[in-house]
Amino acid sequence: MLLVIAAIALLATVPLAGGRLSRLADIRVQAVWAVLLAAAIQVGISNVAPGGSHALHAGLNVLSYVLDAYFIFANRRLAGVPLVAIGAALNVLAITTNGGVMPANAAALRTAGITARPGFDNSTALAHPHLAFLGDVFPVPGPWPIGNVLSAGDLIILLGAVVLLHVTCRSRLVAPRGLRPAT
Repeated sequence: MLLVIAAIALLATVPLAGGRLSRLADIRVQAVWAVLLAAAIQVGISNVAPGGSHALHAGLNVLSYVLDAYFIFANRRLAGVPLVAIGAALNVLAITTNGGVMPANAAALRTAGITARPGFDNSTALAHPHLAFLGDVFPVPGPWPIGNVLSAGDLIILLGAVVLLHVTCRSRLVAPRGLRPAT
C-alpha cells in the first residue's frame, strides 16, 4: 500500500513542476506482462499462500525478480530505467545471498510496526544475514498501510521512477537540462 501512496504523491509532483501527465501516454512500455506476473507472484507467495515449502517460495521470489529484470531490459532505453536496474540489482544481490529472502533489520521492522507472521515472508529478520546493509534497513514508521521497511535498492528504484516520470512529462525539474524522453 505504501507504494500506491508513493506513486500518487509522485504523480502529483509532475503538474507542480510544470509537467504534463498526458505525456505518459506517449511512452511505449514493453513486456508489461512480465512485471505484472512478477507482482502476482510476489502477492501470491507473501499474502495469498504464504504457507508451504520455503524452498518453493524462495525460488518463486527469485523468479519474480528474473521477470522484473526482463521488463527492465525490455525498457532500458527509457529515461530513469538504468537507475531502476541498479536498484533492482542491489535487491537481487541481497535476496540471492540470503536464500531467496530479503534480509530486514529487526529494529527497522519494529519501528515500521511490522510483526513476524507465519509462513513465507519475502522480507524478514534473519539470524545471520549476508550483505545486511543492502537489506530492508530504512523504516517508514506507522501502522498499516504506511508502515514499511525499504532497502537502498528500493530508494534507487524510486529515484529512477522520479527521473522517468519527470523526463517523460517534461517538468521544469529536468527540462532545462535538455533531457528528453526515449520512446
